[in-house]
Amino acid sequence: MNKNTLPALALMLASMAGADEETELDRPTFYASQVETVAAEVTAINLETREVTLLSEDGEILNIVAPEEARNLGQVRVGDILYAEYEETLSIEVVANDGYGPGAAQVEGLQRAAEGKLPGMAAVETTVITAKVDEINLEANSFKLRGPEGNVTEYTAHNPENLKRAKVGDLVVITVTEAVAISMERAKE
Repeated sequence: MNKNTLPALALMLASMAGADEETELDRPTFYASQVETVAAEVTAINLETREVTLLSEDGEILNIVAPEEARNLGQVRVGDILYAEYEETLSIEVVANDGYGPGAAQVEGLQRAAEGKLPGMAAVETTVITAKVDEINLEANSFKLRGPEGNVTEYTAHNPENLKRAKVGDLVVITVTEAVAISMERAKE
C-alpha cells in the first residue's frame, strides 16, 4: 500500500466543521472503491527457477518469478489461465469523539490454495488511521487535523458546506483496504 495515498485521499473528503450546536450533527462521510481484474494465459513455465511467462488479454508479455510461498506451482501447465482481481476501498468518516485520540492500526490476512490444488491465494490488508480535528476556519475554508504521531496538518475543504457538519474535537476515521485474489483455471483440453 502506498502510504502517501492516505493524506491525498483524506483531502477528497475535506469536511471538517465548527458548529457549536448542541444537536447531533449529520457528520460527513466519503466512500470510494475501485476494482481491476486481469486474465493472462501461461505461455511458459520453468519449475526450477519458478519463472512463469504470461500473455495478457491485451497482448502484453509478463515474466514473473513465483515466490516459494506460492504452493502447487507444479500443477500449472502451459495454456492455463491466471485470473487476478485487485480491489482498493477508501472510507472517510467524521465521528463524535468519545474521549479517544489519534491512532493507527493495520491488519493483514492471507489464504493459500490447499496442497495438490491449482495455485491460488487471497490477501487483504486494512489500515485505519484516526485523526483529531484541531481547528476549523470557516472563513478560510480550511481545517487542521492532528495525526497519530502528533503532527498537525492544515487542509482546504473540498466541499465548504461540510465544514458546518463537524466540530473541533471530532475524529476523522480513514480506512483503506486493499485486497487481491489470484486463481488458476485449467486450459481447455
